[in-house]
Amino acid sequence: MDLFLQQLVNGLTVGSIYSLVALGLTLVFGILHVPNFAHGAFYMIGAYITLLVMTALGMNYWIAIIISIVSVGLLSIVFERLVFSRIDAKDPLAMMIAAIGILFFLESAALYLWGSQYQRMITPYGDTVQFLGITVTYQRILVIVAAVILMILLHLFLTKTMTGSAIVAMSQNRKGAFLVGINANKVAMLTFAIAGGLAAAAASLSAPINLVFPSMGNLVIMKAFVIIIIGGMGSIPGAIIGGYILGITESLGGTYISADYKDVIAFALLVIILTMKPNGLFGKGVH
Repeated sequence: MDLFLQQLVNGLTVGSIYSLVALGLTLVFGILHVPNFAHGAFYMIGAYITLLVMTALGMNYWIAIIISIVSVGLLSIVFERLVFSRIDAKDPLAMMIAAIGILFFLESAALYLWGSQYQRMITPYGDTVQFLGITVTYQRILVIVAAVILMILLHLFLTKTMTGSAIVAMSQNRKGAFLVGINANKVAMLTFAIAGGLAAAAASLSAPINLVFPSMGNLVIMKAFVIIIIGGMGSIPGAIIGGYILGITESLGGTYISADYKDVIAFALLVIILTMKPNGLFGKGVH
């Protein structure tokens, strides 16, 4: 029982990271209707910025995270303006190629600036706490709590503010949103900023548990694509629930089946769910 609870907590930790990354991917997909492969690179850049601010500037972990969120949010806006906004929205292939190009560019830039070696981020929450017979680091608890807070804040923003409602409206009907006076450019910029900020937050929270390296976003973004397909393309509840389902399934499967098959479990789960529900758990549309 103790082993099960231990892996359940680990699964919730991983699922929290997956959900945050998938949320950003879902928001951008709702606007562009194209999978943003560059999202994994924004995740990686977020971790490096937090690490750089902490080590080179000697700033507090939380201040470093805030700087990372703002920086990656602004970087996302830059690429949205310079690249995505200049491509015909009716050409999804061009959008996809552009996203892959940004991914390679940012990974190459990280490789040039910081090298290929794995780096560890020191956290002030590395101590452990024991409860219910299991041992958990404060960092893992922080990941779960912070992720839930960010999800609640995003939900309130999308449902309780005019700007959030504009994002939802544009994702549901781009032409209709334009006809009622919604500024498509501003909505797209804000959506990319939010998505980039969520990716940076996820990376900054998970980096002390894992490691920081140029290709760290590749596997995470693959899992995020699996999650948004499982949850339903463009569904925010689907991204959240799908992230936790995948995180817990991987953790328990890696323990009770084999750690060698942990990454395969994600794609097996994808096949199983789509066999039963071809449109995903929550269908389509940002809601």
